[in-house]
Amino acid sequence: MLICGLKLTHDGGLAVVEDGRLLFSVEMEKLDNNRRFQPLDRLELAEDVLAREGVTIGDIDRFVVDGWFAPLGQNQQHPALHVTHHGRPVTLPVAPYQDQPGTDVLTRYTFDGLPLGSATYPYSSYHHSTQHLMGAYATSPFAQRGQDALVLVWDGGMTPVLYRVQPEPLHVTRLGELFPLYGSVFADFCAALPPFRSATTPATPDPHLMPRNLDVAGKAMAYAALGTDDPGFDGVFAAHLDGRDLSFTMGDDLARALAEGDSPPWPDATDADLVASFQGYLGRRLHTALSVALRDGGLPRRLCLAGGCALNIKWNNRLRSSGQFEQVWVPPFPNDSGAALGAAAVEWSRTGGPAVLDWSVYRGPRLRPAEGDPPGWTSTPCDIEGLARFLHDSERPVVVLTGRAELGPRALGHRSIFASATDPGMKEHLNRIKDRENYRPVAPVCLEHRAPELFSPGTPDPHMLFDHDTRVGWEAKVPAVVHLDGTARLQTVNDREAPFVHTLLIAYEKLSGIPLLCNTSANHKGRGFFPDVASAAAWGRVPAIWSEGRLYRRA
Repeated sequence: MLICGLKLTHDGGLAVVEDGRLLFSVEMEKLDNNRRFQPLDRLELAEDVLAREGVTIGDIDRFVVDGWFAPLGQNQQHPALHVTHHGRPVTLPVAPYQDQPGTDVLTRYTFDGLPLGSATYPYSSYHHSTQHLMGAYATSPFAQRGQDALVLVWDGGMTPVLYRVQPEPLHVTRLGELFPLYGSVFADFCAALPPFRSATTPATPDPHLMPRNLDVAGKAMAYAALGTDDPGFDGVFAAHLDGRDLSFTMGDDLARALAEGDSPPWPDATDADLVASFQGYLGRRLHTALSVALRDGGLPRRLCLAGGCALNIKWNNRLRSSGQFEQVWVPPFPNDSGAALGAAAVEWSRTGGPAVLDWSVYRGPRLRPAEGDPPGWTSTPCDIEGLARFLHDSERPVVVLTGRAELGPRALGHRSIFASATDPGMKEHLNRIKDRENYRPVAPVCLEHRAPELFSPGTPDPHMLFDHDTRVGWEAKVPAVVHLDGTARLQTVNDREAPFVHTLLIAYEKLSGIPLLCNTSANHKGRGFFPDVASAAAWGRVPAIWSEGRLYRRA
């Protein structure tokens, strides 16, 4: 059975699953240097993606469209998406955004009228919360082992809700809301502070359109390292948030209340202290709420995290290090970048297939082939060992483009800029050429078997979704990957999951004695990964590009 999942709103994408195997998942932002969070609002783009991948539209057995909000002021139980098909307006009804207590989490909504090619097709739709849930579970090690697990879904437009998944036969139980705060509250709070304030942010957001502050949370998480997390402020945050009607302006209102109060609760606190303390407060609140839920001794101690909030490595690390869980799993696409895949996973499981996917993180869009050397560049053959030698001898960054792109927002070695981590100035240099703030961290990619020597805990983390403390003695050896608070957003690699990057690091370690490199995404500011060598050459901010066995250098 061939299933095509579609996410049409922000972070738009298309994923195809065949008999439980993910063939590919393509996010619109990763095509043609598109802007980040690009929607799939023109259905002919879906036709183009399928054609590029050699999939005939008529061969697809099931189409499934991710559920979404209705516009503000309309009936939220009957949302509809407004897109176009070759310039003609199309209205597509979809499932409501989130399941409700007392309803079947896996409710399947069916519709007609999806235009693709010269025909229209029936399609199904599931709650947006359900695709997050099943996308996380079906890609987890728990699904591979046929084990029950808990799934916590906390996305920008929903409160944190805990579910239990029992795979054989598939049954999902909604255990309940942990507390009444939308996942966007952290980004909205930070966006109202001077370092992130935007004069263009609308006062009354419509979540049917592009949500606010999508690009703030990651920056604020890094900015928090400039401040101090003081748990003594938790009571002030709680006093402003508890007992209020749930709304999308709670974060803005909190920041405004603290700034306009007659007697600020901490007059000497900096904006960074506020960001760090609020981030810490939300992490502690999440931990406490889960602890209460786990008092039911019959629940499994295996946890999947899903939704945009699962990109916060501080919260993830707090839960994993709490000792309450045997294992914590976060997919590399917990935000809406995995929505098309999640929608296809739900449809597969609802048609009788097992609630598990055969997948790899490197099943994004194909690299567009190079058509000769870009103007002003020359190339020579260069194998992976030669790339390692160039990185070691030149001590300069290299754009690396190979194979299929990564799924999700993190560059994991196929659309990366690699550089030596031993140069104290490399982090500043990479931030400068990428037009990023100087407080932003640069991640290390490290051989999995060596990681415990350099980091604590140094456990396998292939997708950069937890933080680790840098061990004493290594801060001075690899300063470019150490964040301001002494931590690192570590990516580990082995020869099974990431053979290209593993081979590169083995070769680099033989030359340098260092088992890691700097790894940051290869892209224009505010856009998806470079789709080809020509795009990276046009950007031109590094002296070399390596792609598919050739090293390109400026003439």
